[in-house]
Amino acid sequence: MNAVQTAIKMEEDAIRFYSEASERTKHPFGKKMFQSFSLDEKRHLEMLTDILKGLDIEIREGRPEETVKSIFETLKSEMMERVEATTDEINALKVALDMERNGYEYYKETAAGTSDEREKALFLRLAKEEEKHYNILQNTYAFLTDTGNWFMWEEHAIVDGGTPWA
Repeated sequence: MNAVQTAIKMEEDAIRFYSEASERTKHPFGKKMFQSFSLDEKRHLEMLTDILKGLDIEIREGRPEETVKSIFETLKSEMMERVEATTDEINALKVALDMERNGYEYYKETAAGTSDEREKALFLRLAKEEEKHYNILQNTYAFLTDTGNWFMWEEHAIVDGGTPWA
């Protein structure tokens, strides 16, 4: 199996995983986040399939961070009503984090090892998007497992601790 075929298999697995995770997740934010990742992975699959067929590809850039930000803004009040996540949701995030990290590493290594400029550009683009997915998932994991610290760091809360100059 060559690098493109391996990448296609990875993307198919990711689509299946994110589709199942969105079905099992009860929380609206998690559900929509996993659905948006599934769509990103489908776009990746289409580009990889075009490469495999020898077609010229158009590298279609995704913006997963903007999609998730939009979802967060839409569902923020619902998220705050139920911050705690189920064990299944936390486990899905852990699996997704591993999957995205492995995808990122694979695409970076594959890009470095190919001399075909089209493939190199595609693999670098995919690595960048997998890194964005990883960062979003890491942030979501931090939010669900340690909400207080998440707000302090992500929302830039100032804790004065009763200092005389505050």
